[in-house]
Amino acid sequence: MASSGAEPSIFSRIAAREIPATIVAETDHIIAFNDIAPQAPVHVVVTTKTQQYRNVGELAAGDPALLAELIAVAGRVAEEHCAGEYRLIFNTGASAGQTVFHVHAHVLGGTLEEGTLAAL
Repeated sequence: MASSGAEPSIFSRIAAREIPATIVAETDHIIAFNDIAPQAPVHVVVTTKTQQYRNVGELAAGDPALLAELIAVAGRVAEEHCAGEYRLIFNTGASAGQTVFHVHAHVLGGTLEEGTLAAL
């Protein structure tokens, strides 16, 4: 888990409205916004407002209800933006492509070009 003295992640700063983003869904605990470097016609990042959990494994172990809420929000985003047909991707660890160590999922929808998922 992130230490209490950790600097706010970019996602925490987006949730706090310190960094602008196109927000497409929000609850008390979850925020979803368009990815700034989309890899598909629909590419939305869905994340927790707390940066307590670095990855999906930590979130599942520490707060399964929050994980369920994150997935539910991702499903609603997919229904609204890509007719419910989507990929939900969690990258865990740097070698798996995770660049922000604040748990988040990528909702990808629309027609995917070959090789687009490698950059996530």
